[in-house]
Amino acid sequence: MARRSTTSGPLGIIAGGGLLPCVVADAAAARGLALHIVGISGEASHAIERHPHTWVKWGEVGKLFAALDKHGCRDLVIIGTVTRPDLAHVKLDFGAIKNLPFLVSLGMGGDDHVLSSIVRFLEGKGYRVHGADDVAPELLAADGVLGKHAPSADDRADIALGFEVVQALGALDVGQTAVVAKGYVVAVEAAEGTDAMLERCAELRRTGRTRGRGLTGVLVKAPKPGQEERVDLPTIGPETVRRAADARLAGVAVAAGQVLMVEHAATIEAADRRGLFLLGERLTLKPKG
Repeated sequence: MARRSTTSGPLGIIAGGGLLPCVVADAAAARGLALHIVGISGEASHAIERHPHTWVKWGEVGKLFAALDKHGCRDLVIIGTVTRPDLAHVKLDFGAIKNLPFLVSLGMGGDDHVLSSIVRFLEGKGYRVHGADDVAPELLAADGVLGKHAPSADDRADIALGFEVVQALGALDVGQTAVVAKGYVVAVEAAEGTDAMLERCAELRRTGRTRGRGLTGVLVKAPKPGQEERVDLPTIGPETVRRAADARLAGVAVAAGQVLMVEHAATIEAADRRGLFLLGERLTLKPKG
């Protein structure tokens, strides 16, 4: 049974790039939640404009708080991709200047450090930060085989190794994704993101530098140990499946209940059509450190 939303609204959505901000907003609206989206200019899609919204530029921290407060949004979801700005070239408003030491600190450390710092900062201002899955729990990947195709015994061995790799590297705040083929770690995700990592895998396949013929290898995706999951849950969608197929992988395995699936039905259909398995697996991840 799907979890129910834990927020009562009004809900503020701080939106970066990609489909997820609108998916979460649509789910919130369907539940009757009042909401207001604050879109980051240059990052968020103009599709957010179908909901009540305010645009802010990097550095307009005061404007962001003013928009949230004007619409009574104490419950927040922070969702979507962002590119870290160079503060030396960002015009700061008064709200940003008042919080300049915090903003400068965001230039240090990995993604999880930065996101955890943002959550603590907002909570210190009296906001309540929720995960996208609190608003739209139906987005979480389910447990088990999710399409027509199932992993082989060899695939399951690669999946197990892939989850170990993600956990080991995640403890160092490095990536959420790995590709493993026949016991060989082909690639791990770093700053480039999953799509670019899969492009590397496709190139390795084209140049004959990966093991096996046909569809071999798996893409594995899971949260880092101790990760701040409210703002950085791993995500897959039809594009992930397409790129995995281009890399000639046999399938995709994700941590069930801990990874978001954008366009759930379309993602499963894409895997079925391309002959890839799609698997959700329950994990017990060790705590970081």
